[in-house]
Amino acid sequence: MKLYLLVVLFLTSCFSEVYAQELTKINEPVFKVGEQLSYKLKYGIFTAATADLRVESTDVKFNGQPAFHIIAEGKTAGTFDFFYKVRNRYETFVDEKTLLPYFYEENRHESNYKHSDKVTFDHQKGKITANKGTYPLKGQTFDFLSAYYFARSIDVSKMRIGEKFELHYFLEDTVNTLGITYVGKEKVSCSLGTFNCLKFNPTIVPGRIFKKNSKLYLWITDDANRIPVKAQVEVILGSLTMDLADAKGLKFPLNKVSK
Repeated sequence: MKLYLLVVLFLTSCFSEVYAQELTKINEPVFKVGEQLSYKLKYGIFTAATADLRVESTDVKFNGQPAFHIIAEGKTAGTFDFFYKVRNRYETFVDEKTLLPYFYEENRHESNYKHSDKVTFDHQKGKITANKGTYPLKGQTFDFLSAYYFARSIDVSKMRIGEKFELHYFLEDTVNTLGITYVGKEKVSCSLGTFNCLKFNPTIVPGRIFKKNSKLYLWITDDANRIPVKAQVEVILGSLTMDLADAKGLKFPLNKVSK
């Protein structure tokens, strides 16, 4: 099971709002330094992995501009850790105002497989430089981690049910495109409580993991934070669920509702 790809898919699937708006600017980030989010990836009733995301301050500047330092770490848990050990770390530095990425780094240890990459985004010259070469940068292209935080800061108040969107992000030495459909609003429960949410349906490709008719759904809080609280997808054997376990240091109150 490519746990790395599943986690990436779940995280990037919250980006559906990006192409509903002009991507020239955002009003302000909906997160702040000190925010910490924790997730559990469950296979049926078993916890297969955990993921932690946090926003830190940094003295590093790019073109003289201050940046947020965003870190995501994922690892397998329980029996899954014994059979297929994963220890992955991703980092991105983004402009504090535009949230465009300057530099991205990943280090993945998945069983016997190891992979690392360092990626520089030069928005002025229109190029992406990674370990394996240089690639064109057209429009607003992100790494998957910076895209997640950028998307949360976009105004989604005018979205319509059934509207489809695309997002471009650089990953694995290529610029990828992800298509997503806005489904509507639902009340959803996770480990942290029950929340009013916006629901999305990202496109997935059938293969070794997903069934031919598999559907991936993701729910994010319908409040100022725009935090993913749950994601669910059917796989060849069973189903996978990503569940928000903890949230700290938020910029805005996290509004729970009664079931």
